Formats: sequence, structure tokens, C-alpha cells
Amino acid sequence: MRILREIKVCNFLQRVISVTLVALVLFQSDFAFAWGNEGHIYINRVAAEKIPADMPNFLRKAVVEIAYLGPEPDRWRSPTEFALKNAQEPDHFIDLERVDWLNPLPPGRYEFYRKLYEKRAATAAHPDNDHPDDYLPERVGLQPYITMEIYGRLKAAFREYRNLRATHQPTAAVQQAIIFYAGWLGHYVADGSQPLHTTIHYNGWVGPNPNGYTTEHKIHGQFETAYVAANIKEGDFAGLVKAPERLDDPFARYVAYLRESNTLVEKVYALEKVGGFTDKGSPEAFDFTTHRLAAGSQMLLDLWYTAWLESAVPLPERSATPPASAPSSKPASPPGSK
Repeated sequence: MRILREIKVCNFLQRVISVTLVALVLFQSDFAFAWGNEGHIYINRVAAEKIPADMPNFLRKAVVEIAYLGPEPDRWRSPTEFALKNAQEPDHFIDLERVDWLNPLPPGRYEFYRKLYEKRAATAAHPDNDHPDDYLPERVGLQPYITMEIYGRLKAAFREYRNLRATHQPTAAVQQAIIFYAGWLGHYVADGSQPLHTTIHYNGWVGPNPNGYTTEHKIHGQFETAYVAANIKEGDFAGLVKAPERLDDPFARYVAYLRESNTLVEKVYALEKVGGFTDKGSPEAFDFTTHRLAAGSQMLLDLWYTAWLESAVPLPERSATPPASAPSSKPASPPGSK
């Protein structure tokens, strides 16, 4: 009898712990992570398992490492590392509604900043208008810029790998860098496939709401973390990911990918409204979620493949002297100064 009582107590405690963990996921909306731990791991692993034979063999063998790195930037979001958390929070999202006036997006981070600050300066503070601070870069989000910057690191590392191979030098160190960049890139690409990371409706509908969508701050974690962890496995969407494509313009294609994700924001809310993400959810919610996870894996695989192929393109020769029109990076010294 004592053993049976102990078993019942253990089962009860397990249920309490499970319910508590789910409640924490839903409650801590400000600390919500795109796709949760499971979704990020799945997206990276499925993409890594699809790496084609014409890419480096060491990368094809690094499935475990790449999968582990999927959630890595979310491990940098603890308030105990304030500077780290504060600096990279805007990398996880972009509120595309705030930049619908800016099309195309500029390809560089600082050009984007400049456009936003110009818009902020031209926006009057008035109850009927957007608030000027809505155009601060950290409020708008920087998702495509961190993604392209890591893509550039990966391409440069592939180039170094090719050069070391060609000159018969050791490649172990650059291989480690490539694996890290590939896994790190996967996190932000996966964020982009989650529609709620592209919108002002990040965690509850804001503004006019004629369809009566939820305004509670729980849909984000309910969809991407609790529902995915309970109902989705990587095998559910691996078959949707096809052989990689070389992207003709990675930045433009990635922004188009984000915009497509943004068109699906209302679909997430509509599914939530009818209980699609509650408990086992609905077949429609399952189909929707697996296709979004597959979209993340596909874009990630395409970016890896494009970076590899582009790394073979010779770099343009550097000019010995800067162009005459290039602005000086150092201000002119005043008369009489050294």
C-alpha cells in the first residue's frame, strides 16, 4: 500500500509540474521564444539532414551540433546578462506594419536606421497618429539584418575553407566556425517563419478588432511553444522540405519570405479563436504549423546552399587607393592642430 501511495504522489507531482511549466510559458509573454526549444531544434535538424552531397562532408555530419544551436540566441536572453539581452532583443522580430511605407527595405542596417529616424522626426506626436517612438529601430525590429549579417559570416567562412583546402592547410578551426554560423543562422531564419515575429500583433491583437481576435497576452507562447512541444515532431514536416535552391538575391528573397509570413498573422489568430492550438488542437492547425516549420527549414537550407556556392565566386580586387569621391572617415584637423 505504501508503494502505491508513493506512485500516486509521484504521478500527481508530475502532473502539477507539467501544468506549471505550460502556465509559465503562457504567462511569461515578454520572454517568449519563437518556436520554443523544440521548434528551433526541429527546423535546424531537418535542414541539416537535407544538406546535399555537393556541400562539405563535415557539415553534413554535424547534424547534432547544428540542431543544438537552433535555440542558441534564446539562451542569450536572460536578464542576468543585461547588455547581451538588451543588445539583441530586436534581432528576433520585425514589425512589418511599421515599415509598410518603406519598400524596398534598404539592404544595410545603418541605412535602415537612417530611414527610421527620418520617419520618426517627421511624425508628430498626436493621439490620431503613430507615436514617433514607434519608429525607433528597437521598436520596429531588425530581423532581416541580423539574418543577412550571419549569412555573410557563413559565406566568408566557406570562402576561407575553400582557400585553406586549395593551399593544403588545416581546416579544423574554420570547420568549427562554419558549423556555428550555420546553426546560429538557423535561429533567426526560424523566427522569420513564425508569423507573430513579423507583426505588431505579436502577443494579442492590437488596434481595431472587428473579428474579435484574442487580446490576451498568451497566444504567442500557446502557439509556438506549448502547442508545438505537445503535438509536432520533426518527421511531421521533414517531407515538405525539398532540395535546396540557389537564391539569386538572398536579401530580397529573405524579405519576401518575411512578408509572406506576415500575411499569415490573421490565420494564426483565426485558428486560436476556434481552439486550434488548445490541447491536441485541430487538423487545420497541425497542417498550418507543420508548413510554417517546413518553410523555416527550406529557407535555411537555401541560404546555406547559396552561401556555399557564392563563396566560390572570386572576390573583386581591392583598389590600392580609395576612390576620390570616398568621404574621409576622419574629420579634418583645425588649423594649427597636430
